[in-house]
Amino acid sequence: MPPKSDAKASEPKGAARFGRVRNSLKMGIVGLPNVGKSSLFNLLTEQNIAAENYPFCTIDPNESRCAVPDERYDWLCNLWKPPSMYPAYLQVTDIAGLVRGAAEGAGLGNAFLSHISAVDGIYHVVRAFDSDEVVHVDDSVDPIRDLDTIQMELCKKDLEFVSKAEEKEIRDVKKSQGMKISLAFTTTFEKVKEMLKENKPVRCGDFNSKEVDLIREKLDNLITTKPVVYLVNLSAADFVRKKNKWLAKIHAWIQEHGGGVLIPFSVEWESKLWATRDDPDGRKAFLDSSGGAVSALPKMVVQGFKELNLIYFFTAGETEVRCWTIQRGTLAPQAAGVIHSDLERGFIKAEVVSYDDFRALATSKSMMEVKAAGKYRQEGKSYVVEDGDIIYFQFNVTSSGKK
Repeated sequence: MPPKSDAKASEPKGAARFGRVRNSLKMGIVGLPNVGKSSLFNLLTEQNIAAENYPFCTIDPNESRCAVPDERYDWLCNLWKPPSMYPAYLQVTDIAGLVRGAAEGAGLGNAFLSHISAVDGIYHVVRAFDSDEVVHVDDSVDPIRDLDTIQMELCKKDLEFVSKAEEKEIRDVKKSQGMKISLAFTTTFEKVKEMLKENKPVRCGDFNSKEVDLIREKLDNLITTKPVVYLVNLSAADFVRKKNKWLAKIHAWIQEHGGGVLIPFSVEWESKLWATRDDPDGRKAFLDSSGGAVSALPKMVVQGFKELNLIYFFTAGETEVRCWTIQRGTLAPQAAGVIHSDLERGFIKAEVVSYDDFRALATSKSMMEVKAAGKYRQEGKSYVVEDGDIIYFQFNVTSSGKK
């Protein structure tokens, strides 16, 4: 029997409730100037954009993508050894540094807020290292102050969005005879405004399904509905010893402001590790001297992908192993459509085995052992694709588009 889907478990929660429903979503790297955003972007995407020690080095957002690390994908590639191998990718955007007063246009505020509105999730980089060589825009290192600054500016900008949307709704209603502002609109907007005035992100609000739908419809450009991963940039020494005087305070701040994932990392340490990429012996010596520290970059990428409510399924065979990115909760026909529209239009069934079952049962590329164990399933149009499914789609279309 196929596994039963838990409808409540698959319902989006938190920021995912407000996200755009599509398969190509972006994480934006956000923070004050000189906290390590562009250096992190370079490390994540293996690019070499300018990362000078200057507050507004990044003006236009740099966009790239990085492969999502996955042991499952690596294992399938090693098993099949096909000529074509295609992992899942996370789209990443480096956004100019924000300063106090950005909501009113200070610094590059207006451009920044426009760029951040265009992404779907946020990597919030926080500086927790001291350095005489890297100036801080506020002349001193205080991550809590910096967190407050960013949150305040984003809430201010969202409050501006809400006010404009409310004014537009009033104008539209006045143009239509017999129409009036709905109670649902009024109560939802009041809840949103109250949160923003208290510098609380909308994503952590307690909204029912109708309120969520109304926010998605009327306030689709809000910034504080986006999921956030907090990245705390430490010195190499603090990263290796896994201690920093600010970490506990930052964790407490996050819990008091809507919650979220905190990932400590070090641009300094990661850069030194990256410098050994072509020197296996040097890399081993560096890691041996780092007290068991490992790169935080894979965790960042995987968490960013997860925060965007994305998963992927595999197709695997002699010619290609590939990850196909979909939104969590996607049905089999729509998942097939990610490969090609004909597969969705002419969908017949999906032949499915979970990666875990295949890995546990198969001793070769064949599905024979999987089938013998009853783990090779045939699923129909109502099947909700699970992360890590290995799928073969059967379909049939005619030239007229009729099945």
